Amino acid sequence: MFCTMSKLSGPLKALINAPHARPGPVASSKRVAAVYNAIARDAASKGVGLPAWLSISTAATMTMNSPDSLLELHRIANVSGDQSQKVSSAELMREVGLKCISFNGIPRSINCLGAFYTGLPPAISSAMSRTPSRNLTESSLKLRLRRGIGLWKSIYHPFDEKLTTKLAQSHPDLPVHIHESHYAALLSNPSSTSSTSASNPDRQPPSQRVGRVLTSLVGISCLRAQTGVGPQVLSHVFGLRKAYENGSYDADGEQVEGGKWLASDEGSVWILETVDRIVDALGDGGGTTFAPGLKAKL
Repeated sequence: MFCTMSKLSGPLKALINAPHARPGPVASSKRVAAVYNAIARDAASKGVGLPAWLSISTAATMTMNSPDSLLELHRIANVSGDQSQKVSSAELMREVGLKCISFNGIPRSINCLGAFYTGLPPAISSAMSRTPSRNLTESSLKLRLRRGIGLWKSIYHPFDEKLTTKLAQSHPDLPVHIHESHYAALLSNPSSTSSTSASNPDRQPPSQRVGRVLTSLVGISCLRAQTGVGPQVLSHVFGLRKAYENGSYDADGEQVEGGKWLASDEGSVWILETVDRIVDALGDGGGTTFAPGLKAKL
C-alpha cells in the first residue's frame, strides 16, 4: 500500500504556524512610520540623498521581515514626489531587496518583495521594469565573473586574497560560491551602458542601480540589523570607506549624494544608529527579529 503525502495533518499544520514559532511577518506601526519620517529629515539636514537613506532603511526593514513597513517607507519617501520618482524609488527598493539575499538569505527577500509588489498601487507596479538583467550567458559569463572579483577586491583589498584563502580552509567551495554566486551574479551590477534587447539582457536601468556605495550601505544595514556578526559589519564599514579611497564610488550613474560623509566616522555612526532605530521600532523594543529563537511556550 502506497502512503499518500499530498496532505498535512491538522496538528502538523498547526505546529508549523504556532505563534511561538513566529511564522508570520512583522506588522508596520505608527512608531516605525515616525522613525522613517525622522530619518528622512535627519538625512536631509546632513546632505544625505534619498537613494542612500532609502537603501539603508529598506535593507534594515527587509532584515526585520516587515513588508507592510516597506510600503509605508515608500509612501514616506515619495510624499512630494511625482509618478516617475515613485516608480524609480520602488525599483530601487526592489533592487535593494534582491541584494539583501547575499546577507539575509532568500526567504525574507521572497516574502517581502512579493508583498511589496502586491501592495503597491497598480499605477506604480505596472510601470516597473519586468525585464531581467542578470541572465548568465556564454557571452556575459566572463564579464560578470570579472566584475564580481573586481567588487570583492574593491571591498576587501589589501586582504582580499588572504580572506579567500581563509574561506577556502573552511570549505573549498565557500569562496567559489561567494565570488561566483554572490559577488558576480548578484552584488556586482549588470551593464549600465548596453542597450536593452532580447539578445542583450545584461542591462539595468539607472533607477534600479544599487552601485558600489549603496551595496556597502545595504551590507552594513542588513548585518547590523541581524546582530551577532560584528566582524562582518566591521568589514563592510571599511568596505564603504575603500570605495572613496580607490575611486570605485565614482562609477557612471552610481554617485551617491552624501556618500563620502557616510564613509566617515560620524557618518558611519549615523548609519548604525539609523538601523538601530528601525530595529527598535519594528522589534517593539525587543530587538531583532532575524534569528531571535523560538518564544517559550506559555
